[in-house]
Parts: sequence; C-alpha cells; structure tokens
Amino acid sequence: MAFLELNGITKYFGRQAAVNAVNLSIQQGEFLTLLGPSGCGKTTILRMVAGFEHPSEGSILLEGDDITDRPANKRPMGMVFQSYALFPHMTVEQNIAFGMHIQRVPRKRIEQRCAELLELVGLGEMGKRYPHQLSGGQQQRIALARALAIEPKVLLLDEPLSALDARVRVTLRTEIRRIQQQLKMTAIYVTHDQEEALAISDRIAVMAKGKIEQLDHPEEIYSNPQTVFAATFVGTSNQFSGVVESAEKGLCQANGYTLHVAPLSSSFDGKRVLLVVRPEEITLHASEGESLGNGTGNHISGVIELRTFLGPFTRFHVRIDDKMLLTADIPSQQARGYDAGQRVLLTFLPSACQVLPVDSGVESLTTIPAK
Repeated sequence: MAFLELNGITKYFGRQAAVNAVNLSIQQGEFLTLLGPSGCGKTTILRMVAGFEHPSEGSILLEGDDITDRPANKRPMGMVFQSYALFPHMTVEQNIAFGMHIQRVPRKRIEQRCAELLELVGLGEMGKRYPHQLSGGQQQRIALARALAIEPKVLLLDEPLSALDARVRVTLRTEIRRIQQQLKMTAIYVTHDQEEALAISDRIAVMAKGKIEQLDHPEEIYSNPQTVFAATFVGTSNQFSGVVESAEKGLCQANGYTLHVAPLSSSFDGKRVLLVVRPEEITLHASEGESLGNGTGNHISGVIELRTFLGPFTRFHVRIDDKMLLTADIPSQQARGYDAGQRVLLTFLPSACQVLPVDSGVESLTTIPAK
C-alpha cells in the first residue's frame, strides 16, 4: 500500500476541469515533483492534498485513511509557499514556533525544536531577527523550518524557489533535498523549472491540461519520454515531423530527409510521428568530405547560424533550410574551429532518435456538459 494515494482526483472550476481524473501513489520518504507549465493543475493538486481545495471527484488516502473531507488544520501536512508567508511582526524563532503553539507543544520542547531547526537550515544565530532583516533565501529557509516544526508526515512545497536569484535557487534546492533525505520525509514539490525537477526528484510527474503525461524517474523522463508533450517540454530537443516508411528497417521520411531510427514494431508502419533528437546526441563535422566511418547513421548538412559558449559545452544553432534550425551541444574543447557562417555536417545515430506517434499526449481539457 502506498503512503499517500490520490484516486481519480478531479477538480472543476466552473465547467472546466483544472485536474482531470488523476491517479497517483507516493511512497513513504519519496520526493515527488509535479512538473508542468502554468495552468496544468499541479498547484491545484498540491492544494487538494493540503486541504485548501476540496476535490470535485475522487479521494485522497494517507496511510490508508481517507482524508478527503478532513480540514487543512487536521491534516499532518507542512506547507512551504512561493511567497514565504512569514509573519513580519514575529521574530524568526516566533515564526518557527507558531504551529507548535497552536498544537500546544510544551514550551521547553518548542525552544529545543526551534534550535534544532535553525541549525538544520543553517541559520543557527538568527533566531532573534525579523523577516525584513533576512535575504530572500534566508526567509525561505525559515519558511521551510516552520513547515518542519510541526513534524508533518508530508512536506508540500509550492514553487518555493521561483522568487529567488538563480545562484540562491541552486544552493537552496540542494539544501531542501539534503534535509528531505536526512529526515526521510515524504515530499511533494511543485515547479515549472525542469532543471530543478531533474536535479532533486526521486520521481517526476509531467503534467499538462490537468492530466499526468508521464510519471517516472528523472533519467527516464529525459531519455525515454512517452508522449510528444513530455519530449518537448523537458529539455531542449530537435524535432522532425514525418511518416514511418518501414518500421522493420527503421526508416522515416521527415522534413524532406530519410532518417534512420532503431527498428520499430509493425504498428508504426505508415504512422505520422515526431522524431526527437537531443542536442548532445549530435556531432559536428567540419566538411562533407570528412571521413564519417561506417554505419547507417543520419547525416544532414547545414550552416552554423549562431555559436554560444556555455562553459563545459558550446551550443550551435545550425540552419538546415529556410524553415528548420537544429541545435547541437558540443563539448567546448571539441568545439574550437567552428564558427558562424561555416558549413558543417551534423550526424546522429539511429538510437538517438526518440520516435513518438503524433497523437500521443493528453486530450483537450474536460468540461462539464452544458445543461
């Protein structure tokens, strides 16, 4: 039995389903991220788990107990908001202690717990300060400590890093993951930042239009997407639209090119597909006359339009024709000698092509039929 279960959860706002029949099982101690664009339903799911919204349909079970109708203040959940939501007239210690006072925790235990949590989030000397005396990153650490103070069974985090600077976000996301693992706490994290999701999650639920597109480990979400949306939303990708000419031989006609892919099942024959190739799977060659070796790899000629140095790798945008631009990420040490205006040959292996039926993905938003 899962630690936390969402069974057929649906939430209507008016006639539109913001969340549409979502089933989700979360194990104890798991860090699960709900990833998707604005309006996909991820925050609505979090609010239903917290008890701030009531499902229109479905149920929520925690350790086998149905908590669907239980009010938010009776649920063992800790919540961290995007806006910090600290009380400005209270000190750091008073903010952390607030939930414990509501629960009538003994004073000595409150003092001990505050000291423990301040050390845990790396702010041991700041208990007497007020929120306005802290940086954004420090305020969010205090918000995290306050959520943990009540010793919740589930930690809920609603885009907690989106208001912070890039460097602070990277540092704090690592700290959140460290603390979650140290406490072995179940956590649900909401974000639209794919890098954030890939970096800290045990599993990711990619969402669109109120449904889960794919639920899997980060490596699988990136390397083996199951729908067109998952393939194009997570990570940078090159996309070819085409038709499978021979599934057995792994041949596709796409964007005017014959492309080799890994052999497919016969059900793909004649189907319209989207071929997705990650930029790091592409290799650049200085000229078409260069020896490329044997094999049935894919070769496409183009002209470098833009070269961008990104530290460990350099990103090339290569113009293939009037309508198509391919992106290639090359290790920077191998990228020397290539520059804008240069004609190059791009190659990639059949195994680098992810082949997805164009009809894979969520349906349109569900609406309640008009009476």
